[in-house]
Amino acid sequence: MNTVKESTQQLVNTIVEGIQEKKGSGIVIADLSHIDGSIAQYFVICQGNSPSQVEAITESVGEFARNKNNEKPINVVGLGTNQWVAIDFADILVHIFLPETREFYNLEDLWEDAKLTRIPDIY
Repeated sequence: MNTVKESTQQLVNTIVEGIQEKKGSGIVIADLSHIDGSIAQYFVICQGNSPSQVEAITESVGEFARNKNNEKPINVVGLGTNQWVAIDFADILVHIFLPETREFYNLEDLWEDAKLTRIPDIY
């Protein structure tokens, strides 16, 4: 059981690296693992400042997960409009927003019982 939790945590860390590689900002990790009925163990939420940056972050997250954790997403939704892309890694859902779309949906507050970890921007 611990190795599953450890590999999930490693993938969360890799996803954060992939986001930071393309200068994604406002990274928040929402731990939903203790909430009954949650659709994932973790949400990783971030933003890019333009549709092309959202797309670049999406590609980077997929590449990092593949190269470092041998993981591929189950599904990627939202490419094309690049206002909100969701990447589904089963236990982890990655949400990459444009700032105004992120503010509108406000996922951080949707799961009020989640433990939120804010990752400082690195640039």
